[in-house]
Amino acid sequence: MQAIPLRHLAIAAWLGLAAPTGALAGELAAVAAQAATGSAASAFDGVVEALRQTVVAAQVPGAVVRLDAKAGDRVAAGQVLLRIDARAADQNAAATDAQVQAARASLEVASKDFDRQKQLFQKNYISQAALERAESEFKSTQAQVNAQLAQAGAARTQSGFHIVRAPFAGVIAEVPVSLGDMAMPGRPLLTLYDPAALRVTVAVPQTVAARMAAGQLPRVELPGLPAGRQWVTPVRLQLLPTVDPGTHTVQLRADLPAGVAGVAPGMFARLWLAVPVGGAAAAGAPLLVPSPSIVRRAEMTGLYVLDPNGRPVLRQVRLGRADGDKVEVLSGLMPGERVVTDPQAAARIR
Repeated sequence: MQAIPLRHLAIAAWLGLAAPTGALAGELAAVAAQAATGSAASAFDGVVEALRQTVVAAQVPGAVVRLDAKAGDRVAAGQVLLRIDARAADQNAAATDAQVQAARASLEVASKDFDRQKQLFQKNYISQAALERAESEFKSTQAQVNAQLAQAGAARTQSGFHIVRAPFAGVIAEVPVSLGDMAMPGRPLLTLYDPAALRVTVAVPQTVAARMAAGQLPRVELPGLPAGRQWVTPVRLQLLPTVDPGTHTVQLRADLPAGVAGVAPGMFARLWLAVPVGGAAAAGAPLLVPSPSIVRRAEMTGLYVLDPNGRPVLRQVRLGRADGDKVEVLSGLMPGERVVTDPQAAARIR
């Protein structure tokens, strides 16, 4: 028998392997990655805020002698929440009231004396200078009474600062003081917010803000709520006119409807915006690929992409949201590249 050269065996082996590989690669089903058209929903993380939230601080020094509010309480407008020791202020107000009474008594005497001096002047019993002195004394006493009245009003106002009332109806969020604590001017006593007026605030890139669908309200997702109540449609959308120079983002505020139960300031929220894509906007739009083409291996997520020779190459990608039978590819794929729709068949090709 004639021996077959080794190089002929190598060529035959190479031909025997290459033929089926090329046949399988040609039979792979693939689709071109294309940018989404129409409008694509993009999610942006945000936080729930209260439109009306205030930190009530002390205006006068003194010990907290009564505390009628705790965190979580619903209060009415004008309701007494806290009292500060007002004994010194009450005594000061009483002293000013006594001074007012004394000044009024002096004014009454000066008024009667001025009336007598006018009668005497009409009968030519006193001079013009004496009448003017009596009139001046009456006006001076009257001015003193007005000053004492002003001081008494200020003392009563100062005394009223020792009673802390709710500026509006709402819910007590925090009470950082306890009974007996020393209140000082500017020290926070409690935090109050209105649960009927809440909003979601997010930061969106300025490029996205420029392409937002005009007149269309986004959807708000509240993952902290029970299933079935996590999606809310806002009643108003406000885009602030300023751009953050550090992050190049714009603040977007979505007012929530009144009566959404279980929502409180500080909760995590997600705002879904419908951003038009296609044309010039498609350059930055996510690419869509079929869901069956996704390959997940441990912590790796990828796609089989056909190279210029038609061979499948596994490439790692970063995915976005799923939309029906399509999945967004945020990075790792270029528009027009062909993605294999059957990753198992592509994996068998060597």
